[in-house]
Parts: sequence; structure tokens; C-alpha cells
Amino acid sequence: MKRVAAIDCGTNSIRLLVADADPATGELKDLDRRMQIVRLGQGVDRTGRLAPEALERTFAACREYAAVIKGLGAEQVRFVATSASRDAENREDFVRGVVDILGVEPEVITGDQEAEFSFNGATKELTARTDLERPFLVVDIGGGSTEFVLGSESVRAARSVDVGCVRMTERHLVHGGDISDPPAPGQIAAIKADVAAALDRAEETVPLGEAATLVGLAGSVTTVAAIALGLSRYDSEAIHHSRISLAKVREITGMLLSSTHAERAAIPVMHPGRVDVIAAGALVLLSIMERTGAGEVVVSEHDILDGIAWSLAG
Repeated sequence: MKRVAAIDCGTNSIRLLVADADPATGELKDLDRRMQIVRLGQGVDRTGRLAPEALERTFAACREYAAVIKGLGAEQVRFVATSASRDAENREDFVRGVVDILGVEPEVITGDQEAEFSFNGATKELTARTDLERPFLVVDIGGGSTEFVLGSESVRAARSVDVGCVRMTERHLVHGGDISDPPAPGQIAAIKADVAAALDRAEETVPLGEAATLVGLAGSVTTVAAIALGLSRYDSEAIHHSRISLAKVREITGMLLSSTHAERAAIPVMHPGRVDVIAAGALVLLSIMERTGAGEVVVSEHDILDGIAWSLAG
């Protein structure tokens, strides 16, 4: 058994998992799992740089995580940084800040590496299931990018494309500094066109139509699932491995796209940091389901974070 700490820093959120990993049994026992919305990717699509205030929010979360890691006595720490920090001109400012706080250098991984971690984290528990057909298509809808990974026991094909809930919101729903609330039909059509083009690019590498089971990861997917399940509060156990139909995803996406900020904020399971970006995230999920012909999505709370933890287990 090895005690490890994994940090996943994406475009919208930064998450920590401290766990005891047992490679012999394949068991990963959570000791602490937490998330903060820091919006590191704020404005990156437009400026190409990480904003000072976004960096400070992220460093504040890192200081909190450093205390947790020290308190639990993790033997190894791995910090993985994804889309926003790949794209930023000033990513060295980010790297130096993380090293100063946590003592480890963030690995700005490629989209393909991100996809592999996501697949391993999401499917380790699913490979023994007899009620799910192979191959799996694991889809990780992040803030700045979406990863597509096809495989059964291991990765067969993977591709990362630059569509995510934050990027689509900033690119198509922000005018004059304000988010359209609710978005106009033309703005929704623009997101759909962007996602369709990204799916075309993904399909150059990943045969999306060959997927037998669609597995959805990350906050946009889990929030849609929580709404579909009618939860009065966010419940990871109830959401994990829930199966949400295409019809339900279509209904919820329509509701989110036609609602105001206040209406979305009033949804009991809605994290405050997702209120402005959840409609775009849900539309990305719906577009993927329609393109692949998936009748449902299997929702996983285990994702890239778990994959990072397993990479340390040896």
C-alpha cells in the first residue's frame, strides 16, 4: 500500500486526491478528495496569457492542498496541469509558483497523456462489469478541452480537442464583458458548429462510431447527472456510475440554455463556479451523444485524478 497525492489543475478547477493505493488488489482508498473552482483559464482563449488574479486564486488553493498533503503524510505527489497552462505564454510564472508552494513541478501534459490518465482512472472499476459492452469511449469534458479515448482494457485511440465549457462560454456567450443570459439562438448555433468541427477532428483519430459504452467525466457531466437524478444536494456516491439517457440529457440541456443566471444558481446541486459555464458544457455533452449515437452516458466520478494517483502506485 502506498500513500499518494494527485493534483489535477485544469482550465476551470483544481482538484486534490490523497489516497492509499494497492496495486496488488487494484484498490484506491480515498483519504481526501476536494475541488476548488479557480478559473485558471480565465481569458486565455482571448489573450494567450494566464491572468494575475487567476494565478493567485490557483496559488491560494495550492497552499491549502499543501497543508492537506503534509497532514496526511503522502509519500509521493504528482501535479498535472492541463489545457489552460498548455496554451499560456506565461506558463513559467505558473510553474514557479507551484514549485514554491508544493515543492513539485507541475507537468504540463499533452492532450494524449491527459486522455490516457482519464481512461485509466475512469475504467479501472468498469473492466470487471459484465453489463457494459466494450469498447468504452471515455469523454472528459473540461473547461478548455475535451478528451476522447477509445479502448477496452487499454487505450486504442485518443484525441484532445479544444472545446470545453469555459472556452465555449468565453468564445460565444460573452459580449461586452457580460454573459448572454440566456443565450440567443445564434450563439447556441455557433457553439454547436464549433463542437461539430471539433468532433470531426476527433474522428480523424478516434472512431467514435465504434463505441459500445459512452463514459462521461468531469463537472459538466456530473452536474447534468445530478440534475437528472433530482438530487437535493450533490452526492458523489449517487452520481458515480449512474446512467443518464440521451432524452434526459437533451431535456436538461434545453432547460439550462433557456434559463437565467439566477435560475441556474438556484438548482440545488449547482456549484457556484459552474453557473455561467454549465449550459455550454451540457451542450458539448449532448452534441457528443448525438454524434456517437449513444442512448445513454455512464457517469464516472473517477477520472484523470484517479489515473494520476494510479501512475504513482507503481
